Amino acid sequence: MAKQTGLGWTTCSVDDSGGTPRALINDVTDLQFSTPRGVQDVTGIDKSAYERLLLLADLSVTLNGVADFGATTTAHAVFSTVPSTSVARTTTLAIGGKTLAGELLYTDYSFTRAASGELTWTAPGVLADGAVPTWA
Repeated sequence: MAKQTGLGWTTCSVDDSGGTPRALINDVTDLQFSTPRGVQDVTGIDKSAYERLLLLADLSVTLNGVADFGATTTAHAVFSTVPSTSVARTTTLAIGGKTLAGELLYTDYSFTRAASGELTWTAPGVLADGAVPTWA
């Protein structure tokens, strides 16, 4: 595969609190995601450079968008239940024929009203179920 821009996302979906996947591809304006690994320093005093072991894998996502309180399938319909429900939500991202999916707990649904008048939202999510995030 050739190098890829960030254009042409094919999937950005998050389950609502009832477990129904909702396509948010048109609601999300930008996003960040990360698949870090923990690292343990195991360097003995006999070494002059670090020795490390890889530990647990993780997945975190932050979705951002413009407020839209209209339809029942919008990001607002999905994330407005974050404060009142404690459910993991399948989150699926796909671009360039590759898909990253995981069960995430969304920890916040916050809004920012900028001085210019725009109203935007942010929804951060973290891995919930211990399954190693894997690109497919």
